[in-house]
Formats: sequence, structure tokens, C-alpha cells
Amino acid sequence: MVFWKILSILWGCFDFFLFLLKKRMKRLFEPYLDQWRTSPNRKPLIIRGARQVGKTWLVDQLGKNAFDYYLKVNPEKTPNLHSIFKLVDPQLIINELSVLFDTPVIEGKTLLFIDEVQLLPEALVALRYFYEEKPGLHVIAAGSLLDHTLNEMNYSMPVGRVEFAYLYPMNFLEFLLAIGKTGLADYIQSYKLNDQFGEALHTQILNWLRLYFFIGGMPASVKTYVETGNLIEVEKVQNAIITSFKYDFAKYGTKKQQSLLSDCLEYAARNIGKKLRYVNINRAEHSNNLKEALRKLELSRLLHMVRHTSSSKVPITQYVDEGVFKPLFLDIGLVCNLAGIKLTDIREMITDFEGMLAEQFVGQQLITGFDMYEDARLYYWMREKKNANAEIDFLHQIKNRIYPIEVKAGKSGTLKSLQVYLGEKGQKTGIRFNLDLPSFGRNLNANINIQGQIKELTYDLISLPVYMAGFVNTLLNDYRE
Repeated sequence: MVFWKILSILWGCFDFFLFLLKKRMKRLFEPYLDQWRTSPNRKPLIIRGARQVGKTWLVDQLGKNAFDYYLKVNPEKTPNLHSIFKLVDPQLIINELSVLFDTPVIEGKTLLFIDEVQLLPEALVALRYFYEEKPGLHVIAAGSLLDHTLNEMNYSMPVGRVEFAYLYPMNFLEFLLAIGKTGLADYIQSYKLNDQFGEALHTQILNWLRLYFFIGGMPASVKTYVETGNLIEVEKVQNAIITSFKYDFAKYGTKKQQSLLSDCLEYAARNIGKKLRYVNINRAEHSNNLKEALRKLELSRLLHMVRHTSSSKVPITQYVDEGVFKPLFLDIGLVCNLAGIKLTDIREMITDFEGMLAEQFVGQQLITGFDMYEDARLYYWMREKKNANAEIDFLHQIKNRIYPIEVKAGKSGTLKSLQVYLGEKGQKTGIRFNLDLPSFGRNLNANINIQGQIKELTYDLISLPVYMAGFVNTLLNDYRE
């Protein structure tokens, strides 16, 4: 009896431990950090990403769980660090930091983390000496406005002596894992082209997808929903995040420049997927000033510019027009907040914004589908001709092939632009994301107008539900036309 009672208590403890594990949100970035930690070719790591996407939290988890000692430096909280990092000798830097923070710094046992490193450019320069003279020491730097510093640095960057990684808001898979829908997440991940997909599961996933549209992937928003289940509390968190972004604008210049940044931010949130025209943001403002404001928002990683390209073969950057682009926002939940969509009751709500939200979602998932060490860039294609306009939402490279992607907010919709692109570029396969079950059509036929002549097109169409956008690279890895 005693044995079984003890076993029952132990099982209860184990069950509680599992519950605690499930309550902690997991990020797909964590295995990448662990690979970096154990790599024999490791270099000091610089993590780039917008404010509040989880950079500090992830490094804190690594430092506390995978190292004997964790030394965290933040110039916002500890002033006068500049003089320490100006020291050329990394051993002297380590000695002073170890005494200042009362933490041993031992190669292989200590993680040194320099947070908000954009405020400490001397530390960025010092990273080269850590790589050259202390290769056994684990060093990570991160900062929410880091790209501004890297872009404007008067110091010499330690090129080849550091490595970069890029972090974004939680994607839909991470959201499902956070809310405990592990089975659905595994089911989506295990899907292969041509597999049967359960209609009941598809309907259930769409319900969670709709919730993600409004909650988004900012870790604080997801955490609030997991802990409270209250969308009004989520909305409060979103408001606070956007306010913190706008407070950052004070670091960018005059009040007029701050006002332009706010104008551009709100314009972008209302015009996802539309070709950006400066006159539509502010008719009274010179385009150069608006262009600079948009550049700053892009450097802050609040906006991602989807640029126009005429490429149909790699490299996709060969025919990019840097001056023609459409905005994509950092996070879909923040888009809804800026658009004034209230989260009081979203179950039956249908808005005119659905098409833009679908495009924002797909773009956001495509970005998180890049490797962690890649600075993701998205592209699109359009043709502006009288009575013959056409536009492809995204052109996406998978291995060494470029695929046109059309995004539909419902289950149906014409594929005229997709067909025109395939016909003009001599391509065979197109991808469609919509709200229907996955399907795969081979040797479909269509009549298209190419330069005034009607031609017959034979093509393949891979049609996937929008929630699979983040898996498209994996799904098409083994695809053959």
C-alpha cells in the first residue's frame, strides 16, 4: 500500500511538472540557439529583431538552463559600460565585468549576454576580439533598434567574426503549441502533398487560425491569451506594444519626423498588400521625407517591404525594383489593432479587411519559413498596362526555383494573374493559398491573353490552406514538375 501511495504521489508530481512545461511557451528559435551553443565553429551571435518579439526571453532561458553562469549586461540598467568595452583586450573586459556583476566568466561554462547592444556600439566592435582571443566563450548580443546602429556605425564592423540570427513574432505553429493544440500542430507538420486531409480537423484549425488573425504572434499577446483567455486583455497588451513603438520614435529625430513615422506606420497597417504611393500617406509632405520615415520603420523591423521583381529564375534579386514595394506589417494582431478592429466578439465578424489579413498572414508565415540565419526578403510581381493589369501576391524561391503565390481570403477566386504570370514567364507551377482543403491539380488548362494573343496554358496548381504557408518550403522540397 505504501509503495502504491508513493508511486501515486510521484506520478502526481510528474503530471504537475508536465503541466508547468506546457504552460511555458516554446519557440522554434530555441533549438537553433542550442545548436549554436554546441557548435565547434561558433562565433559571437548577434540576434536581430523588432522590439518585444522575445529576444531577451530566449537568451535568458538559454543562460539559466544551459550554463553554469549567466552574465547579462544591459547598458540601459548599468551606465558607464562604454569605458569597459573600449578596452582592446577581451581578458580585461571579462575581468572588469566579472567583478562588476559578481559572476565568474569561464569559457564553456558562462554565457555573456549584451542586451540592448545598440546603446553600446563599442561592444559590437569588441566582439571581433572575443572571437579571435576567446573563442571558447559563449557571447550573444541583441537589441531592438540594432539595425539603426549597424546602418550608421562609424566603427568598423567585425565582418566574418560574428554570426547573425533573425527573430520574428510567433508563427501559427508556435501559437498552436502555446495554446496546447499540439496534436493539430503535429498533424499540419506531418502533411505531405497529395495526402488526404481530415475535413473536421481542417474546420477546427480554421477556427484557431481566425483567432490568431486577431491575437497575432507577439509573445506578450499570446501569453496573455494563454493565461487569461480574455481578448480584451489581449487588446490592452497590443495597445501597450504599439505605444512603446511610438515612444521609440522619439529616438529618431524631430517632432515632425516622429509624426511622419506615426503616419507611415498607420498607413501601412491599413494598406497591406497595396503598392505604396507616397502621395496617399501625406499629400503635403515631400516624398523624400516619407521615404526616409519608411526606411527607419524598416530598419526597426516594424515594416517589411515586399519589393517588386521581374525575375522568374534565380537569382530572384536580378530584376528587383527597389522603388516599387508594398508594405507588410510586423504582426497581424497589431495590424488589426491599428485598424481599429475591436476584440470584443470576433467569432462571427466578417470585415472588408479579410483579403489584406490573409495576405499579411501568408507573408508573415513565409518570413518565418526562412532559415534563422537568413535576413528574410519577400518579393511580388505586377504588370501595369491599360486593360491588362496583373499582380502576383508573392514570388517565393524554394531551392533554385521561383514559384508565384496567390492568396485568397475565401475558398474560391479567379487565378487570372497567376495564369498570366505562368504564361508570360514560361513557368509550369503555381501556388494558391485559400481557406479550402489542400489539393493538387496537374496539367490544368486555361486560355490566357499574352500581348494581345489568346494562348492555351497547361499548368500545375498546388492549392493549400493558408495555415500551411509556413510549411511551403518543406512541402515542395521533393516536388517535381
